[in-house]
Amino acid sequence: MSPHPALQCPRDGADLIVERMHGIEVDHCALCNGRWLDHHELDDLEATKADEDVRRGTIRYAERDSDLDCPVCGDRMAAFNYRAYDLELDTCRDEHGFWLDAGEEGRVRDIIDERVRGLKRSASAEVAWGNFLDGLGGRGGDGAWGSVRRFFGGRR
Repeated sequence: MSPHPALQCPRDGADLIVERMHGIEVDHCALCNGRWLDHHELDDLEATKADEDVRRGTIRYAERDSDLDCPVCGDRMAAFNYRAYDLELDTCRDEHGFWLDAGEEGRVRDIIDERVRGLKRSASAEVAWGNFLDGLGGRGGDGAWGSVRRFFGGRR
């Protein structure tokens, strides 16, 4: 006999079954294919795709009342847009965990992938801008701006 009763799915009331997903132990509903992640497990899921620097930032946007109750405490949960994307997740206000409907764990991982790509593009653009400025002489080099300064330097 298990030490505590199984959690019930907030969507359909079925018993949640413990499973491993991406190396994380989560509670899974075999009927609706939703998953309950304990509070720290959403961070663990994101960590399967990126390090902590990429995952920094606000997770919950446009928070509102959910239609679901927390499977741990039974209180009404809050729904929110995950990282300001068009992905609605539900969370216990007492930080017991997060409810992800079928397929939403894949969307979470896709969003983290997108953040990684965006940060790489940003870093690449910053290097390119720096190279451009160097070419113009904006950082002490001679370049095109140096030529312009020399041309106008004697004409004030």
